[in-house]
Amino acid sequence: MKKLFPDKEAFIVFALYIILFVFQGVFITASKTESGGYEYNTTLVVFLSELLKLVISAVLYTYRRKENNPHLFRALFVNRKLLYYYFIPSLLYCFYNNLAFINLSHYDPTSYYILLQFRVFLFKKNLRPIQWVSLGILTLGCMIKNFDAAATRSAGDTDIWSQIFNIYFLSINFQNFCSCLAGTYNEYLLKTKGSNVDIFLQNVFMYLDSVLCNLIMLAAKGEVTSMVDDLASIGDTFVILITVNSAIVGIVTSFFLKNLNSILKTYASALELIITAVVCYILFHILITVHTIISICLVSIAVAMYFKNPVHNVSKSEAESKDKNILNPKSNGVLEVITSK
Repeated sequence: MKKLFPDKEAFIVFALYIILFVFQGVFITASKTESGGYEYNTTLVVFLSELLKLVISAVLYTYRRKENNPHLFRALFVNRKLLYYYFIPSLLYCFYNNLAFINLSHYDPTSYYILLQFRVFLFKKNLRPIQWVSLGILTLGCMIKNFDAAATRSAGDTDIWSQIFNIYFLSINFQNFCSCLAGTYNEYLLKTKGSNVDIFLQNVFMYLDSVLCNLIMLAAKGEVTSMVDDLASIGDTFVILITVNSAIVGIVTSFFLKNLNSILKTYASALELIITAVVCYILFHILITVHTIISICLVSIAVAMYFKNPVHNVSKSEAESKDKNILNPKSNGVLEVITSK
């Protein structure tokens, strides 16, 4: 367990990450209409969520600011280069968060989270053979669930392949790509260029850029002028829960990437499957099919295999104590992204 979680705080972050993401899928599903759409402006909800994250991060930085740390506005000016660096993950997370609403309108939460596990292909890490086997099992579980979802949607349509490889399949894989690249690049900034910068200040940079990206998206969709009218539609309880929960998820994710790693983040997402399947069955009466059970079992086996052979999270003090001659960027917990083949 020490290899997985360096301290108790890391385990708490891990558990919160899973619980909050399960809630997010449930809240978004509960906010859908009978036709599968939404009665509110989803881009505006993402924008408000990012704005709330920005406010929370700014308040937390000001509240826990150390004596040698500058005030917020001075800190922003001194570390202004980070503002440019964080624009890349902010833009990718902008796409990711908006695509979540689109894909959850087509898939049930369990199928959605299973299909998100395809992002394991986008990681490049020095893994042992047993870890690659676990990733293969995880992928097989995702494929089985995807066939199940496609067969359910076809409802007599013999062309099941067109049901699998449709626009939503492409959409969720683009969402996977955005998640992987943003998470990896964010982890890189947290552990390298921003390693000496307060984590809450880094969050301020991230969410300041995110607010700008979502504002640009609203402008591109021609919805800036209607923002005031759209605000009336976000008074729904579930919409408020989505906004607040999303803000907390963002803060928790930054701690996750700071103290753990993106590979463990992938498997944390896999653990959401079991909880999500049960919760959705209870709340929305979404049937747990044989394919779903097989898929979840395979994912659980993959997770168990990984837990016995985890990627070691080396602390900063441990890394500094090693011989500098054997250190290289790939052994510092920073991940690279490659295209899947």
